[in-house]
Amino acid sequence: MKALCKVSIVPVEYAVAVDRYLAESDLATASRRVYRISLTSWTWPLVGSRVPAGADRRKASPPVVPLALLDDPDTRARLAAAVARRRLEAGTRTVNRELSALRSAISWWQFQDWVRTDPTLELRQPAGPLVPLQPLSSAEVAALFRLPAGLREQAFWHMLRDSGASAESVLALNADAVDGRSRRARTDDARPIAWSAGTWQLLSWLLAGRRHGPVFLTDRRAPAGTNAGDVCPLTGRARMSYRRAAEIFTAHTRALDPAGRGWMLHQLRGQAAA
Repeated sequence: MKALCKVSIVPVEYAVAVDRYLAESDLATASRRVYRISLTSWTWPLVGSRVPAGADRRKASPPVVPLALLDDPDTRARLAAAVARRRLEAGTRTVNRELSALRSAISWWQFQDWVRTDPTLELRQPAGPLVPLQPLSSAEVAALFRLPAGLREQAFWHMLRDSGASAESVLALNADAVDGRSRRARTDDARPIAWSAGTWQLLSWLLAGRRHGPVFLTDRRAPAGTNAGDVCPLTGRARMSYRRAAEIFTAHTRALDPAGRGWMLHQLRGQAAA
């Protein structure tokens, strides 16, 4: 994070406090997007509601939460129940990531004197995975690539498998950073992402006619106010979020998973990630 500094005006709403926290952070663009998703997901537990799942979440508007609710003595119990529930629904790694984001934000808000207490202080991060976290086997990957998924999904999945890069890094790619000749792409952290000829064929089809804007796009036009760097200037569609990419992957792989839960994106990362 940036060096700590006081911000004078105290926000009333949790969502505004999240905006201010992220604006002062030195997180990379992809990481900031993941933090925002995680922090937004806590708005439902803070008011004692369950986080909507799948399509319902995409359509849902987060509840308006007063920032002062973090100092409510009952908030700790609501968050504890939410952590236990999220562990069963989303898996240990996801819960730990979301909890870490919330703790980081609360720490900054405390420094600003916007909140007095940290309701996550006595929450223990879940230990021990409840979902398989082993990389997918060659047979599982072959079955995945035989699925009747769209071009965007197949290109994204192949790139994850080829490069060993994180999903966040791949989703952050822009078309003008992709070099078809070398089959590499530049990234914000100066670590290039490389892929095979087969994956490049999928990418070249996906990028046909597009030389600027995000590589991986949503199905709909970007809502008003979306950052210009996250919008395709040709189609008007927005950069696909990690949350949406993860939901699609889990939904497609549920039938392939013997446990019926579906797989997680990080299980697809190839040997280069090891």
